[in-house]
Amino acid sequence: MSLKIRLARGGAKKRPYYNIVVADSRMPRDGRFIEKVGSYNPLLAKTDEKRVQYNEDRIKHWLGVGAKPTDRVARFLAANDLVKWERGNNPKKGEPGEKAKEREQEKQDKLEAAKAAAEEAANAPAEEASEQADAPAEEADAAPEEAAAEEKSE
Repeated sequence: MSLKIRLARGGAKKRPYYNIVVADSRMPRDGRFIEKVGSYNPLLAKTDEKRVQYNEDRIKHWLGVGAKPTDRVARFLAANDLVKWERGNNPKKGEPGEKAKEREQEKQDKLEAAKAAAEEAANAPAEEASEQADAPAEEADAAPEEAAAEEKSE
């Protein structure tokens, strides 16, 4: 049986109050527990000594038996050097999921396609005008040569 030292929520809606309990890890958060070893009232000021209260002897006993504190409880216990607590590092916490990345890529592709189409549309009239301007000159150049070729063949 794996034991956890964790918080069990109590209190009214929007008025949280937590008991620090030792419980089997398979039990629900607010369910059956083995022993209540302290309390935590997050509504009190951080400097208030009644904010976190626990029975240090019982905590030491349960840690000796093999109970593992949750991250939040370990933070409380680390204040009195009962356990070693280190800040977690999750560099991927704010990173979007696969689906969001796919949607973003599709959005970028659509924007690039729209930009390319807009540039093509902007450049097309200028190209058509230059092509039309070049076409009569080419026809004018070709007309005397064709006329001369037709005269020679007759």
